[in-house]
Amino acid sequence: MPLDQLFQRAVALIGAGDVPALDRLLTEHPELTRERLTAPGPWLRDKIGRALDGFFKDPYLLWFVAEDLPVLGHLPKNIAEVTRTILLHARGAPDLQEQLDSTLRLVSWSPEAGRSGLQNELLDTLLDAGAAPRGCPDNALVNGHIAAAAHLVARGAELTLASAVCLGRLGDARRLADAASDADKQFALVLAALNGQVEAVKWMLDAGADANRPSADLYSHGAPLHHAVCSGSLATVRALAEAGADPAKPDTAWNGTPLGWAKHYLEERKDADSQRRYGEIAEYLRGL
Repeated sequence: MPLDQLFQRAVALIGAGDVPALDRLLTEHPELTRERLTAPGPWLRDKIGRALDGFFKDPYLLWFVAEDLPVLGHLPKNIAEVTRTILLHARGAPDLQEQLDSTLRLVSWSPEAGRSGLQNELLDTLLDAGAAPRGCPDNALVNGHIAAAAHLVARGAELTLASAVCLGRLGDARRLADAASDADKQFALVLAALNGQVEAVKWMLDAGADANRPSADLYSHGAPLHHAVCSGSLATVRALAEAGADPAKPDTAWNGTPLGWAKHYLEERKDADSQRRYGEIAEYLRGL
């Protein structure tokens, strides 16, 4: 059976949480935990498209436990057991460390892992198997996973300035800010803005971050004010504007101003809470 078909079968078993059948398949085809899928068929490309040419290029089977992209449609409740089964068969793989580290990063980002309440259990499964958590608290915070970021730090991940300020650990933030580069400070400001954390944004502005400069390391197409708009927090938008953020500054991807971003979210998100929050932001920005 071609590797693509084997992957499709294995991924279906992951989604079903069928550990006995997955165990049998991996016993019969050990290549599934050692080889990357370099030629995915329509079953995968039709679901996640261009990601297969980007950060999800040539996936390992282990990556699919993260559901960072909508492949399974959900995570089964026993996803940690599923993960341990794959890892059992991957023992001795020459690139096992790379598999572990890259999968931990995907789980840190994963919206579905966060929604399902299974994220910390998955993180623990990978950490217990030897995954290195460097950078993962920041990764978790990029998608608003505050609890996961705190959990990773508690499990030994390095605390960065960005994570410290977003987690409200201001004593650590003061210590880290003393040695931080301008790039580190800008990253921390943008991450705080993206999470709509107004006090963290004010703290980073006081620590010397620039209200107008993008972060080269995080969604560099937008200024901090764009990302504050994305968060839906009027207080964060206001804090940046009052600190001198330029409301007319366009992003470099779509040439949109912060007001243009607010209008976009009003058109895209029709639930009552989003309409209220982005409506208030748009009204505020029109008045500047």
